[in-house]
Amino acid sequence: MSNNQTLTSEELAACFRALSNPHRLRIFQEQLNCCPPGTRWRAGEDGIAVCVGAISESMDLAPSTVSHHLKELRQAGLVQMERKGRQVECWIEPGVVDALARFFQDRRLACCLPETQKETP
Repeated sequence: MSNNQTLTSEELAACFRALSNPHRLRIFQEQLNCCPPGTRWRAGEDGIAVCVGAISESMDLAPSTVSHHLKELRQAGLVQMERKGRQVECWIEPGVVDALARFFQDRRLACCLPETQKETP
């Protein structure tokens, strides 16, 4: 997804559905806090690394539950995943984060600016 893509209503709904679960929202927030969008979140020695096992321990969830939540985030287009042997590298899709930010920014501008300051599409 390019950084300038606009999400369809269906894609937005999928993102919001995925993020409506508290565990998925927390996983997504932790990824945002640990790594800038587009940066891989992986097991390793760089100090930024996190794997499913570490997430499951920090959230007190079974690794299979964390894997399920990551799969749901991936299906919604919020994260990308790539298996590297026994480890799974995850990263937040930057285009989706930008599109979600634009969605809220556009709505804020549309409802809060005086009519004379609103942009016409």
